[in-house]
Amino acid sequence: MRLDPPVPVSQEEYKLDVRDIEPLLQGYPMEMKPWPAATIKLQTGETMYIREAKIDEAKILMQYVRRVMDVERDFYDVVGARVYAELMGWYRKRIKDPYVLIGMIDGKLAGLVNGRLMNEDINISHHTMTFHRGGRLGAALFYCKAYYAFEILGQKEFWSTYESYNGWRIGFIGMAQPSYPWPDVQHELGGARVYYVTRKYWDQAIKKYSEQLVGSPLNFKVPADVLKANAKLALPNDVTV
Repeated sequence: MRLDPPVPVSQEEYKLDVRDIEPLLQGYPMEMKPWPAATIKLQTGETMYIREAKIDEAKILMQYVRRVMDVERDFYDVVGARVYAELMGWYRKRIKDPYVLIGMIDGKLAGLVNGRLMNEDINISHHTMTFHRGGRLGAALFYCKAYYAFEILGQKEFWSTYESYNGWRIGFIGMAQPSYPWPDVQHELGGARVYYVTRKYWDQAIKKYSEQLVGSPLNFKVPADVLKANAKLALPNDVTV
């Protein structure tokens, strides 16, 4: 829409440098403590190594997630499409204060979790994806994400929503997560219901329940042999979901 100025102006055209526009599109980032690399023992006996994904690994992760988008089962197609967009937004700096954690087993990508910080108090969970069967790997990664919110970042609430029946069963039923009134409060993933965990509920129940569900607590003293085995990220040969 074009409108004539209400007063005479000395200059009718202005040249804008995209370097001046970019800070407005990115927003001002918060200071985020990094996720310290850790391991967790799965019920299969395997050791999963969990670390922060690197920005230059975004396209590698997107390469595999793109293949998952073709799986028309258990909502992997819609979850895959959304995770792909979130990874691209992270790579192109179009998501506010994002984080991406990846789980690796013997050097191969086993799963990933991602989310973002709404503010200092609220952590918004986006997705949990697993590419390795067995061991309640998804529950282990979800536990890592919640641990990051409460134990590392010191936040007050962790917001989730669920697109699949299995995720809803584990998160809402298994963890007995309460929800905010809907549609007054909506999750940014499609305006779905917000299920949340408070810091008090995490301390009282969810942390212990998650450790019992997975069968092992997190270990932040990563053995040298695990670091060596997972020094380079490799994608699974097949799409395993």
